[in-house]
Amino acid sequence: MTVVDEIKNRIDILDVVSETVKLRRTGKNYIGFCPFHENKRTPAFVVFPDSGTWRCFGQCNEGGDIFKYVMKKEGWDFTETLKNLASRTGVELLPQTEEQKVQEEQYDRLHQLLDEAVTFYRHQLLQTPAGANALSYLLNRGVKRETIETVGLGYSPASWDMTHQYFLGKGYSENELEEVGMVSKRDSGGFYDRFRNRLMFAIRDASGRMAGFGARTLDPDDMPKYLNSPQTGLFDKGRLLYGLDLARKAIRMEDQVVIVEGYMDVIIPYQAGFLNTVSPMGTALTEDHLRLLKKYTRRMILALDADAAGEKATLRGLEIARTALDHDTEIQFDPRGLIRNEARLQADVRVTTIPAGMDPDEVVLRDPEEWRRILAAAKPVVLHVMETLASQKDLEDPKVKRDIAEQVLPLIEDIPNAVERDAYRQRLARLLKVDERALVGERSNFRPVLTRKKVKMATVTAPVKRAEPVTSMQLARSLERHCIKLLVHDPEWLHMLDRGLQKAGLNRLDVSDFDHADFQIFVRTIMQSLEQDQVEPEEFLNKNVPGNLQVVLNALQTEPLESEIKLDQKLQEDLIRSVMQLRLLRVNEGLQQMRFLLEDIAEQGDGGINPYQDMILRYTLLRGRLDQALGRPIQLD
Repeated sequence: MTVVDEIKNRIDILDVVSETVKLRRTGKNYIGFCPFHENKRTPAFVVFPDSGTWRCFGQCNEGGDIFKYVMKKEGWDFTETLKNLASRTGVELLPQTEEQKVQEEQYDRLHQLLDEAVTFYRHQLLQTPAGANALSYLLNRGVKRETIETVGLGYSPASWDMTHQYFLGKGYSENELEEVGMVSKRDSGGFYDRFRNRLMFAIRDASGRMAGFGARTLDPDDMPKYLNSPQTGLFDKGRLLYGLDLARKAIRMEDQVVIVEGYMDVIIPYQAGFLNTVSPMGTALTEDHLRLLKKYTRRMILALDADAAGEKATLRGLEIARTALDHDTEIQFDPRGLIRNEARLQADVRVTTIPAGMDPDEVVLRDPEEWRRILAAAKPVVLHVMETLASQKDLEDPKVKRDIAEQVLPLIEDIPNAVERDAYRQRLARLLKVDERALVGERSNFRPVLTRKKVKMATVTAPVKRAEPVTSMQLARSLERHCIKLLVHDPEWLHMLDRGLQKAGLNRLDVSDFDHADFQIFVRTIMQSLEQDQVEPEEFLNKNVPGNLQVVLNALQTEPLESEIKLDQKLQEDLIRSVMQLRLLRVNEGLQQMRFLLEDIAEQGDGGINPYQDMILRYTLLRGRLDQALGRPIQLD
C-alpha cells in the first residue's frame, strides 16, 4: 500500500470537506454549495463517501479525491498536501536522505536570507535619505505607504558593496549571497552588489516564500531599465508570477485571473481592490505559467497594451520571446500558442486591449470603473485576432479578405472543439461578408501538418486482462493506472495519444482525465518531460516525480504486461482505447449523478427547474462521440 492509499484509508473525505462546507445528506451522498465559486441558489457540490471523491456539477465542473480537494482549496502542490495530510493522519513519510536534508536546510536558510533582504531594502526606502528619491517616485505613481509594506517594496543603495557587507555582518557567506542572486562575481575576483540605486520588488512563489527580486533603475542613463534575480534554485522565471501569493485566494473566489505586463500593473490594481491580478514580469507567458494559474481558475484574461495586442504582434511566437528577465521586454502575444495551451489545459483564455499610450495602473488610477469595463470586454483569442486584423481595413477588397482568412483559418483549425470551430468560421464569414462554404472549402489548405515521430520499441509485453472490478471506482482507478503505466514505459506516446484522440474528435489528454491526485502528478510530469529538451523524458520523469511516489513509479516501470499483445502499435491502440473507456466511464458516472441531483431538486420542491440541463446535454453529446469512436478501429499515424 502506498503512502497516498494509507492516508486515504485513515481519513474520511466527508470530515475534511465538512470543516468548511455545509453539507446535507441526501441518500448515501452529501450535497452543498461549492466552495470554489460563487453560487447561493443551487447546491451543485457533491461528496461521495463510498468512493472518497467529490465533484462540482456547477461552474467548476471539477472533481477528484481528497488530495485534489485540499490542493485546490489551499492552493498547495502535491508535496505540501501530502505532508499536511500525513501529519494529520499520523502516516509516517519516507525519511529524507542526508543529501535531501542538507539541501532543504540550505533552501530554508536562503529563504531566510531573502526575507531579511526585503526588510533591509524596505528600511533603505522608508528610513534613509538615500531612499527619498525612490519613495517619491512610488508616491507620485500613486502607491500608498501601506501598500509599500504589503507588497514588499524597497530601495537598493547606490553602492558597490553596502548590501554585500551588511549581510556578511549578519553571518551569511558570499556563496549564499551569490546563490540567491544578490551579489555578482567580479572577473578579477571578489563580489559586488548586483542591485544598486534601484527600486526593489519582492518576488514570492505562490506559497508566499521569497524567491528573488525585480529591480527598476532610478537613473535614466542606467541600463538595463529592469534587472531581476538570475536563474537560481529558488528563482525560476518560467514558473513564477509576480503577485500570485497575494492574488491566489481572490483568483479562486472570483474564478478569474487578469494577466498584466509589469509590477506596477499588479500593485495599483491590487491597491484599488482588483485583487486577482498577476504578471509574468516582462517575460513570455509560458505554458507552465498557465498550468500554475489553472490550479486556481480556468478563466484567464490577458490585458495587453494596444501595441502588444496589435496586428504586428498577432503572429509572434512565445518561443521568440523567451529572453532573460534582465531585459526590458513585453509580453509577446502569440494567438496560436495561446490557443494550443488553452485547448491542452481546457482553459478559457481571453484578450482585452488597454487604451493606446496607457498602462493598467494608469487606467485604474484614472477611473477604476473604466478598468472594470475593459476587463468585461475581453474576447476569446480568435475573435480578438479576427477583429484586430480587420480593423481599419477595406473589407470590400477581395485580397484583404483573403489575407485575413489565411491568418485566421489556421487558428480556427487549431481549436479541438468542432462546435467552436463552426461558430468561429461563421463569425469570420459574417465579418468578411463571404459565403461560409468558401471558408470550409479553403480550410484544408491551412490545416497544420502533423509530423510523424518515430516511436521506439517498448521493452514490455501486453496489458493484463483485468477481471471485472466490483465498482466503477475500482474500474476507473484500474484504467487510470493502466494508462499511466503505458505512458511511463514510453512518455513520447503522449504525442501519439493526443493525435489519436483528436482524429476521433476528442480533446487531447489532460490532467483532469484522472481523478486521483497521484496519477495527476504522473501525467503532469510526463507532459513536462516532453516540453524540456535537456535530458531524455524517462530521465526527467525519474528525477522529478515526488519522492513519496518513487515507489509507485518503480512498480509501473518494472511491472510486466502479460498478454498476446506484443507490438508497439497494439500497445498504442490499447492506450488510446483505454483513455476513451476512462472518459466514457466518467460520462456515465456523471449522467448517473445528474439524475441523483435532479431527484434531490424534486424532493426540495424547486418547481421543476433544471439548472443542470447544459451539463446533461454536454455529457450526452460526449457519450455519443465516445461510443462512436470506440466502435471504430483506432487510427494511428
